Amino acid sequence: MRIRVKIGVLLLMSSPVMAQLPGDRPAPNPHSTRSVVIARNGMIATSQPLASAAGLQVMQEGGNAIDAAITAAAVLAVVEPTMNGIGGDLFAIVHDGETRQLRALNASGRAPYAASPDVFASKSLESIPDSGILSVSVPGVVDGWVELLRHHGTISLERALTPAINYARNGFPVSEVVAHQWEDSTQKLMRDPVAASTFLHNGRAPRTGEVFSNPTLARSLELIATEGRDAFYGGPLAEAIVETSRQQNGLFAMKDFLDHRSDWVDPISTNYRGYEVYEMPPNTQGITALQMLNLLEDYDLQTLGHNSAEYLHLVVEAKRIAFADRNAFIGDPDSVPQAVLSTLLSKNYAALRRKEIKLDYRADSYKPANLSDQIATAEGHQDLSGRDLGDTIYMTAADGDGNVISLIQSLFGNFGSGVVAADTGIVLQNRGSLFSLKKEHPNLLSPHKRPFHTLVPAMVFSNNRPWLSFGVMGGDMQPQGHVQVLLNLIDFGMNIQEAGEAARIRHSPLGVLLESAITAEARWGLQQRGHRLRNSIGAFGGFQGILIDPATGVLMGGSDPRKDGLAIGF
Repeated sequence: MRIRVKIGVLLLMSSPVMAQLPGDRPAPNPHSTRSVVIARNGMIATSQPLASAAGLQVMQEGGNAIDAAITAAAVLAVVEPTMNGIGGDLFAIVHDGETRQLRALNASGRAPYAASPDVFASKSLESIPDSGILSVSVPGVVDGWVELLRHHGTISLERALTPAINYARNGFPVSEVVAHQWEDSTQKLMRDPVAASTFLHNGRAPRTGEVFSNPTLARSLELIATEGRDAFYGGPLAEAIVETSRQQNGLFAMKDFLDHRSDWVDPISTNYRGYEVYEMPPNTQGITALQMLNLLEDYDLQTLGHNSAEYLHLVVEAKRIAFADRNAFIGDPDSVPQAVLSTLLSKNYAALRRKEIKLDYRADSYKPANLSDQIATAEGHQDLSGRDLGDTIYMTAADGDGNVISLIQSLFGNFGSGVVAADTGIVLQNRGSLFSLKKEHPNLLSPHKRPFHTLVPAMVFSNNRPWLSFGVMGGDMQPQGHVQVLLNLIDFGMNIQEAGEAARIRHSPLGVLLESAITAEARWGLQQRGHRLRNSIGAFGGFQGILIDPATGVLMGGSDPRKDGLAIGF
């Protein structure tokens, strides 16, 4: 039985309504400013038009969606250096159109073999720094690209990297959003002389429209294109990173790179109103989005109304429960028992936790599940809420043959660790900063272990076929964004562009962050329920998505105006 909730509120002020002239028709897409992009043969959506165009060209020349995605991902590693690069990590969910196989790739890196809590204790550090060489874990992007092309692509690595090499060598005009992020990172880049000389000009970031080139990165990409992954994990690039680590009193040795491997894994899923929603398993927070959907499924959200106070209150409370579990239980895959995952994903567990949600007021707090016989819980959990840097790119591609890929890659922090390996142009990520130093926690730092990860690509099936490939980048925003986009599509009947563009909220340690389009009525209702509210700009992530019409196979793309991006097809 579904729960119907409607709590009346007194309006302090009404929302403005635009007068409709005689003969005017209502806007066909009231929640969006762009039309849906529609095509049959291929579609790609990324946060940069240069990347989308490069991927589209690959498909037009006969390549498939995976070829297009790797080509675009490489371009993004050049033209969005604030967000991602070959010094970062990657995750992907792939549907093979020929075999109809669905699987996921975990291309995240691991801690150095020399890393341990005792090492940080000896340095009088109670937590891992957010930046600097001690925050770096082994980058996984390059091996991820190679694995995806090897198993599902049709073009060579050299062909895939050619557009990225050209942009790195010859330059590209810096886009608006990226220029703003770059300027915000000036002080961080100034702390590392190599980073400053690589990414700043006379101590400043490039401005919108200025042409920026990275010739040392171009040479690194050329090495990878001709020598493959070994150039990065066993050759001169690994040697350069290890030497930079040695000079800065880091922990890396060549063995850390030689032993790196990506892993093909099975996605985890839940069924939401007849749709099978697939996410990445740990070490990512994909389970968090699935838990939120399970908690919300028994409410009649459509009746409550889109972005009403009643609706948003339920989304926030579901998030708080799911994040309590996330912070307690998620870490390296080998540290999270299958029994824990099964419990957290079960509908029975969701029904029990749903009873804790008060409809008229926010709970003071939510504890994680009582699984003390299986894994450390409240006493041993880490607080990840304050480590939300989350600089990421998400992209997706699909072709007319049924190949679909949902891909995300990231440095984590803005320009990652802020460290650039000498003579490589490669920014090193700071994913290692998300390890815990608390004993017995599944995310406890250990040698050659993967850290907790915020990165989560997603895919949704209807009637056993791909229906939606999408993601919302942005640290802790990612599972919250996934859920809001899906509810927009499934519960509120929006199209793919509306679903990603509609106003979003984000719960954070600061309270509930709101976009400006959230009505005064909804704001008042949330305050009455005890929520602290804050207006915010730029905290709501970036969406890209492709929806596949189950009847015709037509591809429909959407791209978030919060980013510089583009969905395009042919």
